[in-house]
Amino acid sequence: MKAKSGAKDFPVVCVGGSAGGLDAYIQLLQNLPPDLGVAIVIVNHVRTVSTMLHEILPRYTQMPVELITEKLDIVPNHVFIIPEKRDLHILDGEFHLKPISKPRGWPDVITVFLRSLAENWDGKLIAIIVSGYDGDGAAALSEIKQAGGITIAQKLDTAKQPDMPESAIASGYIDFVLSPADIAQEIVRISQTTATV
Repeated sequence: MKAKSGAKDFPVVCVGGSAGGLDAYIQLLQNLPPDLGVAIVIVNHVRTVSTMLHEILPRYTQMPVELITEKLDIVPNHVFIIPEKRDLHILDGEFHLKPISKPRGWPDVITVFLRSLAENWDGKLIAIIVSGYDGDGAAALSEIKQAGGITIAQKLDTAKQPDMPESAIASGYIDFVLSPADIAQEIVRISQTTATV
């Protein structure tokens, strides 16, 4: 067990997506330095392929890529992947998994995790919505903004399935609309600004 005394105030970047999201995750990770000091949490709501990401994405980043397990510590310079058929929460610097609250129809795992982050994380929050069907995540963006977080949607003409970023933009709570490579540059800028404050 790791001691919980370490400060948990580094930025957490939640990247939510589904159909077509893999391409966005790859471009994002390829353009992020491995020692940026942020934790990347990929919340993918396609249940049938979510557990493959921790095998695919290590090819595109020097950061360790881990499938989230119960009470796993959230640490910087890591990429964390939500497991299938689970809702993801964060409390006391640890991940917590619960049975998926919406087992039928479109999942809302991105919304669930973003709300937990807004309520329970002391550091900077960056919420990113990329390619996917439906509108998962959009309902929690107002709470991310209220918590002082920054919100980004993938530019629609770069998304294989623009529904999810389109819903996010329509919420009125998106700060930036960018391509995946430009999203990476914005994360770098935000994290460096945070470090100098």
